[in-house]
Amino acid sequence: MILTFSHGWPVVLGIGTTLAYAIPAVAGQRLGNGTSWQILVLAWLLHALTISTSFLGPEPHFGFAPALSGTAWLALTVYGIERQVFPKMRPGWALAGLGAASVVLAMAFPGTPQHPSASAWLPLHWLLGIASYGLFAAAVLHAWLMTRAEKSMRLAGNENSGLPLLTLERLTFRFVTAGFVLLSLTLVAGMVFTESLYGAGRAWRWDHKTIFALLSWVVFAVLLVGRGRFGWRGKRAVRVLYIGSALLLLSYVGSRFVFEVVLGRML
Repeated sequence: MILTFSHGWPVVLGIGTTLAYAIPAVAGQRLGNGTSWQILVLAWLLHALTISTSFLGPEPHFGFAPALSGTAWLALTVYGIERQVFPKMRPGWALAGLGAASVVLAMAFPGTPQHPSASAWLPLHWLLGIASYGLFAAAVLHAWLMTRAEKSMRLAGNENSGLPLLTLERLTFRFVTAGFVLLSLTLVAGMVFTESLYGAGRAWRWDHKTIFALLSWVVFAVLLVGRGRFGWRGKRAVRVLYIGSALLLLSYVGSRFVFEVVLGRML
């Protein structure tokens, strides 16, 4: 198993980000919504800096942990935007904890450096893929909130996410659609520009990452067609979304986790 912590100011930045996330995650209820929100915004900004040092720094690194870190940051970005539109949304204490965990994980497993023969555009290709991960993560989060709201309504409970049920459903499929577009662009770029991005001799390969990514693309395509043509909603739509998201998680994050952690190898 490969466990490597960075040195210098990046690790100081990572520790600061983790602590900033930890405060609202642990003591958010005692601090109050206003103070917790301000600290969460600070943590979000610091998190953006830590991601930039990994993806766009002088020696770009990438792996399963930076991918999860970027996904968590995008999920928090979506939460922050929605909180401005829907002020009654519940505080993002769970998301703050997720952000802290993702930063620590990225510090422990920073991934592999960009190959010397790789294109300078490769980090942007990474970011495109992470953007699709983040949008699907937001879709999964909204689908989960929608399921809880529906269950609460059936049981005459008081569960309230701060978003109307129909709004949750509409946002869920908007995130799925946007994520599907970015996933499609990521796959096309990987297929067509493999050697341009990764260097000469790096041809397209039918490996576990590719197969799981294509399977997830097919599942999301079925979900969007089912929604548009047959009006899929509720449990059926959420179930298909979860299946597609699980396959997408296995495609890059899962395969790199096996190589980096289980097998202790760098690609």
